[in-house]
Amino acid sequence: MKFKTAFLILLLQITLSVLIVAQENQTTLQKPADDDNSKYTNVGNIGLTVTNFGMYGHGFSLWPDQPNCEYPIGSGIEHLFGGGLWFGGIIRGTYEPFVTTASIDASSISATRGGGFEYTNSIGQKVIERSSLFDSPFYYPSAISHQDFIMDYTDTNIVYPGPLPVPIVDHNPLGIVVHQESYTWNFPFANFFVIMNYNIKNVSEKFIDSVFIGLWTDTVVRNTKITGRNFNTAFYSKGGNGFNDSIKIAYEYDSNGDPGFTDSYVGIQYLGSEPKISDRILMDDDSVSSVSFVSWTHNGSDPSFFTPLDDLQRFNKLRGYFDIGGTQRWKNPINPSTFRIPSNRSILISSGPFSTIAPGDSINVVFAIVCAKKYGDDLASLDTEEQKTNLYINADWALRAYFGEDRNRNGILETNEDLDGNGKITRYILPTPPTTPKVKVVPDNQKATIYWDRRAELSIDPISGKQDFEGYKLYRTQAGFDLTQTQNLQNSLVVLAEFDSTGNSIGFNTGFSNVRLDEPVTFPNDTTKYYYKFDLDNLLNGWQYVYSVTAFDEGDPSNDLDILESSSIANYQRIVPGTPATEDVNAEVGVYPNPYYGNAVWDGSSERLRKIYFYNLPTECEVTIYTLAGDIVKKFSHDATSNGSDTRWFENYASDEKQIFAGGEHAWDLVTDNDQAIATGLYLFTVKNSKTAEIKTGKFLIIK
Repeated sequence: MKFKTAFLILLLQITLSVLIVAQENQTTLQKPADDDNSKYTNVGNIGLTVTNFGMYGHGFSLWPDQPNCEYPIGSGIEHLFGGGLWFGGIIRGTYEPFVTTASIDASSISATRGGGFEYTNSIGQKVIERSSLFDSPFYYPSAISHQDFIMDYTDTNIVYPGPLPVPIVDHNPLGIVVHQESYTWNFPFANFFVIMNYNIKNVSEKFIDSVFIGLWTDTVVRNTKITGRNFNTAFYSKGGNGFNDSIKIAYEYDSNGDPGFTDSYVGIQYLGSEPKISDRILMDDDSVSSVSFVSWTHNGSDPSFFTPLDDLQRFNKLRGYFDIGGTQRWKNPINPSTFRIPSNRSILISSGPFSTIAPGDSINVVFAIVCAKKYGDDLASLDTEEQKTNLYINADWALRAYFGEDRNRNGILETNEDLDGNGKITRYILPTPPTTPKVKVVPDNQKATIYWDRRAELSIDPISGKQDFEGYKLYRTQAGFDLTQTQNLQNSLVVLAEFDSTGNSIGFNTGFSNVRLDEPVTFPNDTTKYYYKFDLDNLLNGWQYVYSVTAFDEGDPSNDLDILESSSIANYQRIVPGTPATEDVNAEVGVYPNPYYGNAVWDGSSERLRKIYFYNLPTECEVTIYTLAGDIVKKFSHDATSNGSDTRWFENYASDEKQIFAGGEHAWDLVTDNDQAIATGLYLFTVKNSKTAEIKTGKFLIIK
């Protein structure tokens, strides 16, 4: 049975270094250093946990509240268990290579390494978040992306610092500190990757020679909403792997675990380095790539796919050697007949050698974690070149972001490429659509109203320097979409309406008069001025809808750029139409659907996913449900923040917690205060107004 002990040891040896003091049944935990794994990307369509000790992912220890590497956001499809930075080299004057690891395969823990968590941080060095988005609470003028995470750590300690220092087992420091930054965007053409930027400095007094740097990842692609999170071998043994040498990306997919439910790839991609090393290096009278890929099976002892257990074996893996003797370079690591057989594998993509890092010098190495849906109609368990189409497209966008101004990717800044005029290549520049509009959706009885601001119209394209706003698109989902298309909200949104500028050949030339307000409106506790309004009628109360508004530009043919549109999932609002809160004494409270029939269309597939709604409720009230015999079945309070959105249905189909109710409705999952499903029968209820003490009554019928 494969129980992932790596993260448990991390908790024991890194995060806690625990002092347990038991006094009068109370346990006190003392945490030695500020290890931080609480941050994860959430502005785009990929949810990746990052840490300030070199690891990414959390080994499902925080699941389901926090993703490891979830794509698309909200789908429950995870793509890795954990991974992290490996740094290997030889200290000048010695002959033995050392490797510092952020995390290693769990199979080698019991052997020598004590978990392989060899980077540490100082007290106070939490993960810092910054954003280039004006609306973000983390807005920072010099932020690189829509969501930057910044962290610093070192390999110089031989104990985990704290009041009870714990030795880092078998750790041989190379004397480096790492400044890591990750970048994420919400652009629809760039919301599927996270760039991992590592700046590594030699803080020792000795030269470090023959340096290799890589990312090790325990990839696992499974739909946890289908399988749950299982601590057994079967959960992890479904992976198929591959490598594309031309774009330097190693990848995994679910080879036979959840066909049809995990139709995606995760890729670990090498983007580049400074100083730049040659793409090819001479080895054994042959030329081989300076970027290598190796893989091994969990707890494997196969001569080619063995799990490395010491620094020498790890160093040879970083170098791209695949056999125990280290005499062969893995020139062609892909054997389709082998790698398409489902298995539990770790993958390592690395770059080197960097000839030396002098004391005080630094090197910069950049990778990306890239996700993509499989393309075409072939079985999800396969791995065809056609299926990798989206993976390759997405990987190229990651490269485009990395190369920035260097559009031809030759490492030379041409005169027409220097967009900011600073005389050097500026990286992490993407073509930019207009600013995402700020949106407010107000649900009502069988209708909703969308409002948005006009800041997109002031956007200036950073490449052309023009104010090139063209128009808006309104998106919506269909009622009931969440029961069948939960994997990808972005693909579930369809265009509802479009409004664009007149007087050109772009779009429909509709103008904006049908949606522009004579005067902007504002709302309580919201200083935004909303200049546009669109009404939606004939909605179904109690059904969930998602709406968003995007802005698009004119395109830029002179720079070979098509029309660019802001993200449809950057400002989406998830609403449930229904009756507003009312204090009208004549308003009749009630329940729908009534009667309720088991297996209603809007329910999920289990008892826990049932729901009914109480409507025409006061702003604040208490609802009590009784049997005909007068026994209390359920009692709950209703107010502006308590509306039943914490039931299992909403956890499954609105896990982002962004749904907005009309105010006078409350969902109930037909589960009693004793945590039992109610039976078929007639039930009574009372609604007591918390402000006036007025009581209204009603009844409803359940038929299962």
